[in-house]
Amino acid sequence: MEVGDGAGIRRWLGRRAVLRGAAVGSAALALPAFAGAAPALARGGRPSADWGVQVGDVTTSSGLVWVRSDRPARMVVQTAATESFRDAKTTRTWHGPVLGAGTDFTGVTPLHGLPPGEQIHYRVLLADPDDPRRTGEPVTGTFRTAPEGRHADVRFLWSGDLAGQGWGINPDRGGYRIYEDMRRRNPDFFLCSGDNIYADNPITERVTLPDGRIWRNVTTEEKAKVAETLQEFRGAFRYNLLDANLRRFNAQVPTITQWDDHEVHNNWYPGQLLDDDRYTEKRTDVLSARSLRAFAEYFPIRTLRPDGGGASRSDGAGGGRVYRVVHHGPLLDVFVLDMRRYRNANSPDRQTDDPQGILGAEQLRWLKRELSRSRAVWKVIASDMPLGLVVPDGKTNFEAVAQGDPGAPLGRELQLAELLRHIKHARVTGTVWITTDVHYTSAQHYAPERAAFQDFAPFWEFVSGPLNAGGFQAVKLDGTFGPEQAFIKAPDRANVSPAESPQYFGEIDIDGGSGELTVRLRQEGGDVLFSKVLQPGRVGQ
Repeated sequence: MEVGDGAGIRRWLGRRAVLRGAAVGSAALALPAFAGAAPALARGGRPSADWGVQVGDVTTSSGLVWVRSDRPARMVVQTAATESFRDAKTTRTWHGPVLGAGTDFTGVTPLHGLPPGEQIHYRVLLADPDDPRRTGEPVTGTFRTAPEGRHADVRFLWSGDLAGQGWGINPDRGGYRIYEDMRRRNPDFFLCSGDNIYADNPITERVTLPDGRIWRNVTTEEKAKVAETLQEFRGAFRYNLLDANLRRFNAQVPTITQWDDHEVHNNWYPGQLLDDDRYTEKRTDVLSARSLRAFAEYFPIRTLRPDGGGASRSDGAGGGRVYRVVHHGPLLDVFVLDMRRYRNANSPDRQTDDPQGILGAEQLRWLKRELSRSRAVWKVIASDMPLGLVVPDGKTNFEAVAQGDPGAPLGRELQLAELLRHIKHARVTGTVWITTDVHYTSAQHYAPERAAFQDFAPFWEFVSGPLNAGGFQAVKLDGTFGPEQAFIKAPDRANVSPAESPQYFGEIDIDGGSGELTVRLRQEGGDVLFSKVLQPGRVGQ
């Protein structure tokens, strides 16, 4: 469904949401039918998939296809080598689950046995569970499987932070237009580093900018308040899918998705009781469980089940967790971390013993083991929080790893020191860290000769984002691991709107011939702000 298309928009607008602050006819985006919790009650007819399609966690031979229906429906996926689906020899049919209220009418169908390094075309059909002949209009998409050989190039993008600080879908700007910039880069996949929603940031009709201009938002009932119930969390994830740029991007670019704090509440940690008058439910453990359930419903992630069931397994198969490794052929493994569910409480972070840290003991063991096992040329560590940037939580506590003391590791830094020591002594080559979180873009090089802790190999950390959120000033560097900032671009004040400051995404290209990895930090519109070429086969860079 493209910008301005009709019937689904009118049906949806008539019942469940309003476009305030701009006339519907001038809206530069198409709105899917039904944002409500029980779409099956809304209208008769055939099932519809107006929320688009997504593919996630793609490997050389597999991927996960996601869709949301407007009523109970059987999900059926067809794949083919061509967009026409006319070649019977290459067309396959995959019978997926029945989509119902238990998963907010979302579902995922796993695809296996796909050819490596090929463009896969797919279409999703939704059928009436009681009459399979009654199907809705197919929704189509495409993706590339990871290459099996080392000589094929790889490109992926990363960023994060969507609809933050009240900056939602603005029809006057064409919605989330950065997704169109990224789609045109034609990446193999996109990694979202977290803050896919801002459950704690309501979206209002309009915001007055410092220069007097009006920022207008598409609004919905669920986004009019902070998310507390499962239905409100679901509504927050649905909100972003109102944007045509994002739906078009999802249909073409597979995703690897992780989460951070704003999927629940700013700077949350397990066991926390909120001191926030907007909430009737103060227990972050309850809120985070509801958010994770909705998160699993709205993204195709191999290690989570949309029905909330399943237990974690050490190899990452099955349900239950966000952290995992996604193998993208012989050139690349992506290690997706979860620095939220297993952390200790935010504090001054000066303790001299800290086995739990920000990852938890089990996730740290997993990461060290999987890094050592990896035979990929490059090991990209997708961290939802930066390492050497000092991110405060109030006046005395700290939110990330660093706490501003440039001396020997303390608090959560002890866990990072253990990991970096392991990478050096196990001779794990080709590690690169990427992250988001701080709402600006930068590049940091960490080196032992500049550091208080020196038992590690040099490495780079690259920061990019936000996608559509407020920009913020740069934070300080912590000298414990010897960071040196090679590049930074940040606003000079807090919460600068996307209308006033560029939004950012990062791009990584791996050359199939030389194995060189090139990082480019880009801004909205695609301009390159900074680039760095890294050589393969090294423990440190």
